[in-house]
Amino acid sequence: MKKNVLLFLAVTFMVWTGCSDKSKNSSGLDVKNLDTNVAPGADFYEYACGGWMKAHPLKPEHARYGSFDELRENSQEQVKTLIEEISSKTSEKGSIPQKIGTLYRLAMDSAKLNAGKAAPLQAYLDEVRSLKDKKEIPAQAAKMFRDGALPFFSAYVYADDKNSSMNIFHLMQGGYNMGDRDYYLLQDEATSAIRNKYEQLIETLFSLSGYDEAQAKQAAGIVLKMETDLAQAAYPREKLRDPEANYHKMTLAELQKKSPSFDWKAFFTAIGLDTLNTLNVGQPEPISAVSFLIDKYSLDEIKLYLEWNVINRASGFLSDDFVNASFDFYGKTLSGKQELKPRWKRSVDMVNGVMGEALGEMYVARYFPPEAKERMLELVNNLKISLGERISQLPWMTDVTKSKAQEKLAAFRVKIGYPDKWRDYSGLVVEEDSYLANIVRSSQFDFDYMMSKFGKPLDKDEWLMTPQTVNAYYNPTTNEICFPAAILQPPFFNMEADDAVNYGAIGVVIGHEMTHGFDDQGRQFDKDGNLNPWWTEADDKNFKERAQVLVDYFDNIIVLDTVHANGTYTLGENIADQGGLQVSWQAFQKVLPAEKKEMKTDGFTPAQRFYLSYANIWATNIRNEEILRLTKEDTHSLARWRVNAALPQIDAWYEAFDIKEGDAMYLPKEKRVFIW
Repeated sequence: MKKNVLLFLAVTFMVWTGCSDKSKNSSGLDVKNLDTNVAPGADFYEYACGGWMKAHPLKPEHARYGSFDELRENSQEQVKTLIEEISSKTSEKGSIPQKIGTLYRLAMDSAKLNAGKAAPLQAYLDEVRSLKDKKEIPAQAAKMFRDGALPFFSAYVYADDKNSSMNIFHLMQGGYNMGDRDYYLLQDEATSAIRNKYEQLIETLFSLSGYDEAQAKQAAGIVLKMETDLAQAAYPREKLRDPEANYHKMTLAELQKKSPSFDWKAFFTAIGLDTLNTLNVGQPEPISAVSFLIDKYSLDEIKLYLEWNVINRASGFLSDDFVNASFDFYGKTLSGKQELKPRWKRSVDMVNGVMGEALGEMYVARYFPPEAKERMLELVNNLKISLGERISQLPWMTDVTKSKAQEKLAAFRVKIGYPDKWRDYSGLVVEEDSYLANIVRSSQFDFDYMMSKFGKPLDKDEWLMTPQTVNAYYNPTTNEICFPAAILQPPFFNMEADDAVNYGAIGVVIGHEMTHGFDDQGRQFDKDGNLNPWWTEADDKNFKERAQVLVDYFDNIIVLDTVHANGTYTLGENIADQGGLQVSWQAFQKVLPAEKKEMKTDGFTPAQRFYLSYANIWATNIRNEEILRLTKEDTHSLARWRVNAALPQIDAWYEAFDIKEGDAMYLPKEKRVFIW
């Protein structure tokens, strides 16, 4: 419930740490990743990654396994080592080690969890069942929000998009639990089958919670109808990418008029914001639909919907029958996974989620070399210079807008490795009572922490990822790029590798994140992080025309059977991929001595190693179900197309691999996209 990830966090690159035997003179490129039976101009993804994909078949627990997942599992193993060392010792009650150790032991204690069955859940269900009047619903919803369940809508406290120095309350659409509105609305055979499986999940979990067969079946039907009503009112995912379309600042009185049957004053008082007067209602129509639901459905029906939100939220922290039923839908049906992850992996992920920065501090101390941060700062500076040069040379942008773009670039904040100040977990209470009770207390702790920021200046030093997270992001409201420690590992970022390999991998990541400041969303925010138009009308028109070419190009890609990619939904990431490749290539040219431009190492020129290194970070095997799910839910293009659809836009790639007209991947120069 931090900054709305769907709208604002450009979470991007994912990488791998596969080991290979290389000589000291090797570039850092692992040639075993290649499949040289495929011509580069026929299918560069298969050429660059085919060897890796053959060597890494999908395991039953994975819906997708790629470079990111391999590095993530390495990070997970490192964190597991830290946790198990802590758990093996007796620690003082209330200390960080005691909290981490207790959480992990409770998560790993399958005997206690299975003996308890639904018992830890009952007190939370009884609270819902005790409601006597619809007027009590807002206060109950508020309590559920604090406990970690999110009925009717979602919400968070973060920067005001048009006054980014101050935190305000944001109210957003939500309340449906399949992840995307289309699962409720599309009538094709495949989507209908998914809905049927979801209804079965609801029925199963109600039965496990104590309902008889008839009651559980009735409850499932009611819940699905209510969530469908919320989905019908919700904005489509493409519209959610438009910052202006999702900003509607209003008073509490105005909100009450839009959604009159839900007592908003009672809700905000119950979450501790009785002084709230103004807020951002991201999507007014879905929020108005909450009032419609209160009027349309009986109190008993609404109570079933609230109970479902409690049960669904808790299912991963109860007995195996709850966990397995949830996995059958969210894992198998939606993603195609065949087996649940081992308990230790789920337990490590949980502790990471609850006490991420506490583990992060330990992780950095053991695994992150200080020289990596120094090298990254150098790379970031080189990439900033190159992006600035590219902006100044743009033929389609006027000097007025170029000047403001340069100001925004100069104002970029850079976060590398880990935060300077660590979060205080002294207020988090961890007891030996039950796994679920501790998860609820953790949710309350995080909720109170978030609410404490309301009405205060934005803390621009706060990190939105932990150091052990394998990822990176750009955040427009703070105009910052962030690279956690876990992504800065060899061979993705390798202090021993040559510049071609590092610029092709981490260099493109840096350029990608910088370009997010100027993609279809980021460009709408000024240097101070405010949603504020700063483009001339002519430049705005030119940008949109060029971006539309990229939209149309990706819309024509068939990802599976008759399903196409979504060029509008993935536009920001596709622009950032193109920009990252161009900016990093230009920066690389400055550090590459002229006499070495044609010198081969590991059988490849520096230019070839640059693009092979880029492609390698997207090496992935994926199940068909996950292709369909990600195409529907993810703002990123699929890994294959981050290579095979991105590189044909890049002139230098053609030169590096002698791609010519007639090759399958050849795109005429006049049809290539050029934005940044």
